[in-house]
Amino acid sequence: MTSASRKKPLRGGKGRSLRPPGASRVSGRRGLGASYPLRTCVPASPRDPLLPAGGGRKGRRPSVPAIKGPGPPRLASTRLGALRLRPSRRVPARAAAPAQAPLDPLGPRLLGLRRNMAAPMTPAARPEDYEAALNAALADVPELARLLEIDPYLKPYAVDFQRRYKQFSQILKNIGENEGGIDKFSRGYESFGVHRCADGGLYCKEWAPGAEGVFLTGDFNGWNPFSYPYKKLDYGKWELYIPPKQNKSVLVPHGSKLKVVITSKSGEILYRISPWAKYVVREGDNVNYDWIHWDPEHSYEFKHSRPKKPRSLRIYESHVGISSHEGKVASYKHFTCNVLPRIKGLGYNCIQLMAIMEHAYYASFGYQITSFFAASSRYGTPEELQELVDTAHSMGIIVLLDVVHSHASKNSADGLNMFDGTDSCYFHSGPRGTHDLWDSRLFAYSSWEVLRFLLSNIRWWLEEYRFDGFRFDGVTSMLYHHHGVGQGFSGDYSEYFGLQVDEDALTYLMLANHLVHTLCPDSITIAEDVSGMPALCSPISQGGGGFDYRLAMAIPDKWIQLLKEFKDEDWNMGDIVYTLTNRRYLEKCIAYAESHDQALVGDKSLAFWLMDAEMYTNMSVLTPFTPVIDRGIQLHKMIRLITHGLGGEGYLNFMGNEFGHPEWLDFPRKGNNESYHYARRQFHLTDDDLLRYKFLNNFDRDMNRLEERYGWLAAPQAYVSEKHEGNKVIAFERAGLLFIFNFHPSKSYTDYRVGTALPGKFKIVLDSDAAEYGGHQRLDHSTDFFSEAFEHNGRPCSLLVYIPSRVALILQNVDLPN
Repeated sequence: MTSASRKKPLRGGKGRSLRPPGASRVSGRRGLGASYPLRTCVPASPRDPLLPAGGGRKGRRPSVPAIKGPGPPRLASTRLGALRLRPSRRVPARAAAPAQAPLDPLGPRLLGLRRNMAAPMTPAARPEDYEAALNAALADVPELARLLEIDPYLKPYAVDFQRRYKQFSQILKNIGENEGGIDKFSRGYESFGVHRCADGGLYCKEWAPGAEGVFLTGDFNGWNPFSYPYKKLDYGKWELYIPPKQNKSVLVPHGSKLKVVITSKSGEILYRISPWAKYVVREGDNVNYDWIHWDPEHSYEFKHSRPKKPRSLRIYESHVGISSHEGKVASYKHFTCNVLPRIKGLGYNCIQLMAIMEHAYYASFGYQITSFFAASSRYGTPEELQELVDTAHSMGIIVLLDVVHSHASKNSADGLNMFDGTDSCYFHSGPRGTHDLWDSRLFAYSSWEVLRFLLSNIRWWLEEYRFDGFRFDGVTSMLYHHHGVGQGFSGDYSEYFGLQVDEDALTYLMLANHLVHTLCPDSITIAEDVSGMPALCSPISQGGGGFDYRLAMAIPDKWIQLLKEFKDEDWNMGDIVYTLTNRRYLEKCIAYAESHDQALVGDKSLAFWLMDAEMYTNMSVLTPFTPVIDRGIQLHKMIRLITHGLGGEGYLNFMGNEFGHPEWLDFPRKGNNESYHYARRQFHLTDDDLLRYKFLNNFDRDMNRLEERYGWLAAPQAYVSEKHEGNKVIAFERAGLLFIFNFHPSKSYTDYRVGTALPGKFKIVLDSDAAEYGGHQRLDHSTDFFSEAFEHNGRPCSLLVYIPSRVALILQNVDLPN
């Protein structure tokens, strides 16, 4: 174990950031809004001047197939020696061959390959070659024609999609020929690790290609390190069978402590936890975790089936350990009994659980994984986590796991690092195997056994705990050899193709999505990708990555930028709309107004940016509104509603942010004397009728319930009819509802004309100014608004409304069927 593996992360609890301080998440430049590749179809409105025509600029692409290595058990790889890029280095669209190229093992052959891969396939040079290559790609990728129909600007990169799809298909074929198919291949946890046999014996198996010898020790043999040696097999595998006792009782009972002993080629004796360990604990003041043989006599029996995949996804992002108001680590039991009912009451239909995979450092927010198959023991037992998921299913709530396959902790005593005494077991050797900003190890996705390990890990969480899908962490770092470090993704398509793309990692993600959706067709996968790679959320059959959603990571940055750098009267309505609607057609996004990183000490949540210290003194209903609290409560509701209504095809909220939690999140560490005081969520504040937190909580609840009724997240993208800079008004229609926002800090408007698609009588169905939401009750909800055939802002009909300052309204045309 290295001391660095225990240090406090640099940012966001993960020890990582893809951007310099103060820079926007995508642009990499301070003051610029983050953006994704331009939408290829369906703009926010046909007259929107902010949306450039087309879907991005033409760029460069690899033009020849990658050089492939030998077959199984080593995978074909597109990895090339020249791809060890420094974090700050940008890959130019066309670069001269590096000076060191002739020294590469493949010499001129590889040099020529680099030159060819620097340019995209275009019809300008030789039209007949272009057509032949395009037709070949269309023939190899079953539904590539559909992707290119959606986004014709991707045609120059058809060969890239072809190569990616063929590599994916070839690996699936290799798995079928050598392992009996991906179904069997992804069941590695059934043989690797330690298992009780039907006869009472014990079967053990590990992959340790760099080891000189492997042994099993523990309580069962008095910790004799060499009494039970493993037998060496091919391809770096080792196995051991221990017969039962004479009375047929198990040799290693449930709850016993175990260790794998590795003798390295250098003569070291290493005590390790099996990578396949299903339960590990840290007792007392111990620094390292202990491996516990988890083999209870009776396993948990699930009582409820998985809910059907919801048409609209409303995600409540949760951390079990901080879910209590007490200054301690909360338990699975506490979350099940106390938090699940709150989530259900708030109208969320999905929970995204973070920090479940075991992590030695609590303050890493669960992103420095040490044991990939072990549910964190700091919250309770595996059965208690299974009960949590089962109870959520009984409430109609699906549960996603925040899975971390982008990197692993550097810990060696209780992690994967240096498992067999070498730095190349599970990870790339040398600099390529280390992420400097995250201080963690990077997987070798081209390794056959790494693929077995990670795909089996996916299946384990799906089947053993019945999770309904995954949020894949750190996808941007996986997709590129530069890991997104120092990159300002502009949306130029050349940034997403070529040598900078780690196609081994991309192929793994395709395999993972294929496995997830094959095992559970209703499962959901979400990519945490800041780059906006085209087709990442398109079907694999189109050459895409296969994800269902990507996180709209530009949106929270936009709100932070506005609150930090602009006066309310200087907010740009067009810029807000552009950020909320700038997403790829038919690639779904999860919108969120603020991230879990903002809740951490050193950053600020929306409520903190808006109200800051006055939250501690002026949130009582017994005291009059101060200007700061009034502004904060009204804008908090408006920001969340417009993000919910306009920002994507799903919505996410981090626990406590829905009511403006008044404390930052600070995990116990040396800097705070290991205190748990700020590692908590004070849900009880919303139950106090004398506090204004209840107003924000009520609004969040009713916003979600209204979406459940009308389904705007599942509806086509909104038609934005107005974004008036002087009036600070935004109006749009989605799912048959009319959304109106007046962001002006002081001006209210009577008889304000708003365009709409159809004539009819409109009624208010949500009003942020209502008393139950801490508003000023300036609107009469019994009022009927009638639209007439009067064209306005490109809409055939319009109506007149009263829209007070800092108010959001949703109107329903009651003449239309619900």
